[in-house]
Amino acid sequence: MVATLGFVTVGLFLALTLTRRVSVLLALVLVPIGTALAGGFGGELGDMIAKGVVKVAPVAVMITFAVLYFSLMLDTGLFDPVIRGVLRFAKGDPMKITVGTAVLTLLVALDGDGASTFLITVSALLPIYQRLGMRPLVLTGVVCMGAGVMNMVPWGGPTARAMAALKMDSSDIFRPVLPAMIAGIVWVLVAAYFIGRRERARLVEEGVTLPDPDAGTGPGAGTEVAGVRASGPGTPRADELRAPRGTARGVRFWINLALTIVLIVALVMELMPLEVLFAVAFAVALVINRPSWAQQQELLERHGANVVLVTTMIFAAGVFTGVLGGTKMITEMAEAIVSIVPDGTGGILPVATAVTSMPLSLVFTPDAYYYGIMPVVAETSAGLGGDPAEIARAAVLGQMTTGFPLSPLTASTFILIGMAKVDLGAHQRFIFGWAFGTTLVMTVVALLTGAISI
Repeated sequence: MVATLGFVTVGLFLALTLTRRVSVLLALVLVPIGTALAGGFGGELGDMIAKGVVKVAPVAVMITFAVLYFSLMLDTGLFDPVIRGVLRFAKGDPMKITVGTAVLTLLVALDGDGASTFLITVSALLPIYQRLGMRPLVLTGVVCMGAGVMNMVPWGGPTARAMAALKMDSSDIFRPVLPAMIAGIVWVLVAAYFIGRRERARLVEEGVTLPDPDAGTGPGAGTEVAGVRASGPGTPRADELRAPRGTARGVRFWINLALTIVLIVALVMELMPLEVLFAVAFAVALVINRPSWAQQQELLERHGANVVLVTTMIFAAGVFTGVLGGTKMITEMAEAIVSIVPDGTGGILPVATAVTSMPLSLVFTPDAYYYGIMPVVAETSAGLGGDPAEIARAAVLGQMTTGFPLSPLTASTFILIGMAKVDLGAHQRFIFGWAFGTTLVMTVVALLTGAISI
């Protein structure tokens, strides 16, 4: 009964959001409340929702200060060199910009944190996409693929959970799938190339004049398209808030760069909780770049809408996961799925786990999957003569790796789509096939290299 209620809840949510019947915010809040009431959990709803919201509160606080921090850094021109590099490589060619987006994402995502990856890449590249007339969906889709495959690193959430659940180390789980991960990276670059070609063709069909990439080799050739120059983005108001040109602006740039590097290193090393690190970094950045109250107020007013948009989604996701967890829907759903595995099919469990791992990111939180489903499947495999480590390796090929930037169950997904102002359903429809392709490519390579077997 509870498992059925869980499947109905997730199914209704996906159906409503994918068909755009209601907003994601409403679906996250009203769907689980409605099914919980139908299941007789009305008396416990308040406590479950409160626990869910409290659990995501640190994430919301972190994102609040992170969005403000990177928005401030964008205003001050910190990302201009990155944008200049992408534009010089791209020469105004949407295909090359798309590939450049993938390369930048793969590099930034080395820290294993999806939230910071989305904040940095979207902040740096969205102005380029907007001014060239490229769809934000292309940006969110390509960033989704790059961040997904890089989330397999041992310090990323999925692999760390797999190691903890089965009491194994990275040599048991990550090292054998490293060739598959490299293949996934190559696939992401190839996919970005084809997506970029399709976007370029769309712009040409719509009559947008694109520069000839071979026209001119002198300084600045091909670096200005639709008002975007290699000097990077910037509105007149943002330019006014930057330091005056000359020594002061140069010094401030290097201070901001040093502060950002220290912040990223501290995030990777987890010296303090992420929300604390971002709060402190933002306060220091304000003192350096916006010392007066008027300037600080202007910054908050200009970027406050982005903060509200993202944090409301996160708290709504807290309601959703709080109800599903509190009613035990997630647990019962996990047990129901495991119970349908027929006898004599143990040999195909690793491949089946790999192929289903990415789609199941839309249904199960990483904790529910890695601590609920995966250990039971691994134990079943061991009882049938298989290697439990293969189940873990298969799981990280997609479950909350390639799948996490599409899942409504992860807060960072709403950072990605919120900053780019993209609808969740549209984002999922646009990139699901390409992201699933990453898992399939990695699964084939994992089979060829012996990381998983049939």
